[in-house]
Amino acid sequence: MIDPQGQANKWLKNMEKLNKLHVCKASDPDYLRTLGNCIQFGTPMLLENLSEELDPVLEPLMLRQTFKHSGVEYLRLGESTIQYSHDFRLYLTTRLRNPHYLPEVSVKVTLLNFMITQMGLEDQLLSIVAAEEKPELEESKNQLYLEGALNRKQLKEIEDQILEVLSLSQGNILEDERAIDILSSSRKLSQEILEKQEITTATEREIDDTRDGVLFFVISDLANIDPMYQYSLAWFINLYISSITQSERSALLHERISNLNTHFTYSVYQNVCRSLFEKHKTLFSFLLCVGLQRNRGRVDEAEWRFLLTGGVALENPYSNPAPAWLKGQSWGELVCLSTLTSFSSLRKHFCSNMAEWKKIYDASHPNELPLPEPWEDMLTAFQRLLVLRCIRPDKQFIIDHMGAPYMEPPPFDLQRSYRDSSHGTPLVFLLSPGADPMAILLRFAEEQGMAGALQTISLGQGQGPIARRMIQKGVAEGTWVVLQNCHLAASWLPELEQICQELIPDREHTRPGFRLWLTSYPSADFPVSILQDGIKMTNEPPKGLRANLLRSYLSDPISDPAFYRGCSKPREWERLLFGLCFFHGLVQERRMFGSLGWNVPYEFNEFDLRISARQVQMFLNEYSEVPLQALSYLTGECNYGGRVTDEFDRRLLLSLLATFYNRELLSHDAYPLSPSGVYRVPLGRGIHSYLECIRSLPLNASPEVFGLHENGNITREHKETRELFEGILATLPREVSGAGKSSTEVVQELAADILSKIPPDFNIEEVMQRYPICYSESMNTVLVQELLRFSRLTGTVRSSLRDLGRALRGQLLLSAELEDMFNSIIMGKVPAMWLMTSYPSLKLLGSYISDLLLRLQFFRDWIDRGAPAVFWISGFFFTQCFLTGVLQNHARKYHVPIDHLGFQFHVMDPPSARTPLLPLQVDGVCIEGLFMEGARWDQERRTIAESLPKVLYESLPIFHISSTFLYSLPFAVYKTSVRRGLLSTTGHSTNYVLTIQLPSERPQNHWINRGVACLCQLDY
Repeated sequence: MIDPQGQANKWLKNMEKLNKLHVCKASDPDYLRTLGNCIQFGTPMLLENLSEELDPVLEPLMLRQTFKHSGVEYLRLGESTIQYSHDFRLYLTTRLRNPHYLPEVSVKVTLLNFMITQMGLEDQLLSIVAAEEKPELEESKNQLYLEGALNRKQLKEIEDQILEVLSLSQGNILEDERAIDILSSSRKLSQEILEKQEITTATEREIDDTRDGVLFFVISDLANIDPMYQYSLAWFINLYISSITQSERSALLHERISNLNTHFTYSVYQNVCRSLFEKHKTLFSFLLCVGLQRNRGRVDEAEWRFLLTGGVALENPYSNPAPAWLKGQSWGELVCLSTLTSFSSLRKHFCSNMAEWKKIYDASHPNELPLPEPWEDMLTAFQRLLVLRCIRPDKQFIIDHMGAPYMEPPPFDLQRSYRDSSHGTPLVFLLSPGADPMAILLRFAEEQGMAGALQTISLGQGQGPIARRMIQKGVAEGTWVVLQNCHLAASWLPELEQICQELIPDREHTRPGFRLWLTSYPSADFPVSILQDGIKMTNEPPKGLRANLLRSYLSDPISDPAFYRGCSKPREWERLLFGLCFFHGLVQERRMFGSLGWNVPYEFNEFDLRISARQVQMFLNEYSEVPLQALSYLTGECNYGGRVTDEFDRRLLLSLLATFYNRELLSHDAYPLSPSGVYRVPLGRGIHSYLECIRSLPLNASPEVFGLHENGNITREHKETRELFEGILATLPREVSGAGKSSTEVVQELAADILSKIPPDFNIEEVMQRYPICYSESMNTVLVQELLRFSRLTGTVRSSLRDLGRALRGQLLLSAELEDMFNSIIMGKVPAMWLMTSYPSLKLLGSYISDLLLRLQFFRDWIDRGAPAVFWISGFFFTQCFLTGVLQNHARKYHVPIDHLGFQFHVMDPPSARTPLLPLQVDGVCIEGLFMEGARWDQERRTIAESLPKVLYESLPIFHISSTFLYSLPFAVYKTSVRRGLLSTTGHSTNYVLTIQLPSERPQNHWINRGVACLCQLDY
C-alpha cells in the first residue's frame, strides 16, 4: 500500500484490531521471528515503511511456495521451516510518495494507492468544520444521505409496481381501474420524490461549497522541489482545527466561511514558510495563489502551461517585426500565445501597434501600465501575466490576488517554533551554505535556562551509539540534545527514525522538558517520518549588501570592543576593516547575478572574514607602514582565493579587492566605493559611527556598486523568474491535455515533426575521399571528426524518437529514459538522453532543433562547396578541435612548435561581412558567430563600450584570427552563458573555448568587474 500520509496504517490497525495485528518495520532486528509466529498462528502482520526494494527472504512468502509434509502445509522462511496457516494476512506499506517497484515485485503483490484525493480530503475537512461550527449542518448532511437512499428505494419500488401492473394487466389497460389508480398515484409520488431529490442536491451543493482542500496538495507537491519539504496530513488537519477556533466568528454563514478560509490560508503560509529556504518562499506564494485560482476555475490549464513553458514549437513561421528591440525568443513566445483562444488576434494587433507595445517594453514597471486597447479590458489579471511574460517578465500577480502579506515571509521566530513543539516532536534546522544556527540556539537555551542542560554532538562515522546514549540520558533527565549534520550519518538515520517513533513519544519515560534538535543539509536519505512529524526551520543570512554589512559588524570578532579597539593604527584599521566587510558583502551578493557575477557560485562565509580581519589587525600592529601587498595576497589569494577554482574568477576577486585595499582608501576622506558616490567610507570614528552609516545605506543595492552595468538587474530578474518556473514545473503532473489534445498526442506530433526535419547521416567515407588526411591542411581532419560527432548525435535523436513513438503505441516497454524524454518534450526541454551525446546547450527544445539543423547545414555547405571563407565558430561540436587545426596549419607551415603559439585577433570592417575576406592561402581564418555579454563592440570607435539599456547580448563582427607567439589576453570565450563546466585536463572549464584581446579606452579592471565575456551561443 502506497501510504505517504499514514491513512492505510490507521485503517488497517482499526480493521485488524480484534485479530491481534502485529506491527513491525523492516529495520527491526527481530521482525523475521515476529513474521514467522504470525504465519504459524494465522495472525495478521503489518510491515511498515518499506523502501523500493523488498527483503529477498520474503520471496517464498510472496510466491506462496508452500509444501505439504505429513498432511500439514509448511513454508520455508530464511533458514526456518514454518507451519503455514491460511488465516495469515501480510500487509506492506511504504511512506514513499511515488515508489518505482520493479515488474517482478509488482506481479507478486496487490498494489493499492492510499494517497489521499482532493475530494476525500475536502470531505474530511467539511466534517470537521461542520462538527465544530454547525453540528446540525453535519447532521443535515448525514440525513441527506439517508433521504437520498430512501428516495431511490421508493422510486425503485414504484418502478417495480408499474412493471407488475403492466405484466398482469389483460385487455385494455385503460379499463383496469386498479392499474390506473396505481399509475396515477405512482406519477404523483414520483414527482414528489424528484422535487425532494432536487432540494437535497441543492442543499448538498450549498454545504459542499465550503470545500477547499487544494492547499494540502500544493504543500505536498513541494517535496518534488526539495526532499526535506515533507508535511503530514495529521499536521494539516490539526492546523485546520486550530484555525476554526482562532478565526473571527460571525453570525452570517458566508462571512464565517470567508473568515475561516482567510485565516487558515495565511496560517498555512506562515507555518510552511518557516521551513522553506528563501529562494523557495516566493515560489510557494505563487503556487498557493495559482492553486486557489485554478481550484475556483479562474485559470485555464493551457494558459497555465504556457506561463511556465512559453509554449512548445519547433519553428516560427512569422518573421520578427521589431528585431531592434524585441528578442527572437519573445517574438516566438508571443506567436505561440496567439494560438490560444483568448489571444487569437494578439499577433496581428502587435504588428500593427508596435509603438504602443514598445512603451510597455521600455517601462521600468510594465505591470503598472495598461495594455493597448482592447486588451486591457479583455484580459484577466492572470492573462495579463502571459502577455508580460512574452515582453517583460513580472511577478506582481501574487500581490494582486492575495495581498502584500504573501510577499513578505514571516521572520524567523525560534520562540514560536519551540512553543509549538513537545517532547515527542523533533525540531529540525534545514541548513544552507553560510548558515549556522548553533549560535542562535545556544543563546535561546540561555534564555530558557537550559544552557547547562544542553548536549551536542556532530554526527559522522562512529558517532551513532554516542548520540543514542545522549538521547536516552536527555529523555530520562528532561534536557536538550542537539545532533548536528545528520546528513553525514545516512546509515544511522533509520535508527534515529526508530528512536523518534518509539522512544521519544513515550509519555511515561520521557520528561516534558526534553527536546531533540537536529540540523541537516537537504538529503534524500533523511527519514520522511521525522520531517513530517517534526517542526522544520530555516534561518538563512539576510539578503542584501546593507544587511550583510550589518551582520559583519554585529558578529564576532568585530562586535567585541576589545578586538575593535585593539589596533595601534585606529584610522587605518577602521577604514581597512570597513573596506574588508564591504568586499565580503560584495563577493557574496554578486552570486545573485548568476554567471555575470561569478562563473562558479562560491560559498564565501564568515570564517573568511574573521581570519582576514584578524590578519589586518595583526599586520597593522606589527608593521610601521601598512603592508597592502601582503594583505592583498593573504585575503585575495589565500583566505577568499583558496575557495576559487576558476582562473577568471580569481582575476575578478583580486580586481574587486583592489578597490578596497589601496592607498587612496587610507588617505582620502569619504573615499567612494561606487561610481555614483552613494557608497563611501564613513568619515566618523568608532563602531557606532560606522553602524549609523551602514543603516543609512539603500535597502536594495544597485548593480553599479558591484561593478556591473544597470542591465545586471534584468539578468538577475530573468534568473529568478527562470528558477521560479523550473521549480513550479517540478511540482506539476506530466499527463496533461489542452486544445483538445492529450499530452501523448502532442508528443507524438512533435516527435514526428522532428524526425521529418532531421536530415540523413553524412556519408563519412565519401567525405574522406573528397577531403583526405593532409599534412598541410588540418581542416580536413577537423571536418571528418565533426561529422562523426554530429552523426552520433543525430543517430541518438532519431532512434530515441522512434523508440518513444513505439512505446506510446504500446509496442515497446516505456523505460525510465523514455519516460524522462516524454516529460522533457512536454515541458519543451531537451531530453537528457540527447544532451549526453550533444554539444553543450541551454536552449529549449524548439531552439535546440533549429540550432542543430543550422549546424548540420553549415557542414553540408562545407562538404558541397569547400571550406568557407568565414567559419561559423558557434557551429562546431568541439570548438577546440577547430582552433587546434588553425594552430596546427601555422605550425606545420612555418615549422614552429605548436605549444609556443597563440591567437592574434583583428576585427574586420562591416562592409566585407558576407564576401570572401581573405584568400584561403593567407595565414589564419575568419570567424563569426560570437556574442558579447556585459559590454558591446563600438564599430565607430573600434573599441569595447558600455552595453545599451535592456540589451544583454551583442553580436560581435567578423574576426580574423591568426597564429602568433603567446601573450596575455583578457576576455574569455565560453560555449554557453552558464560559463561553468567541469575541470578538464587543460586546467580550464569544459565550457571554456579561448581568450581574446580587444581594444578598450577604459582600464582592464572596469571590464573584469563588469563580468564581460564572449559566448558562442545564447540560451534562445
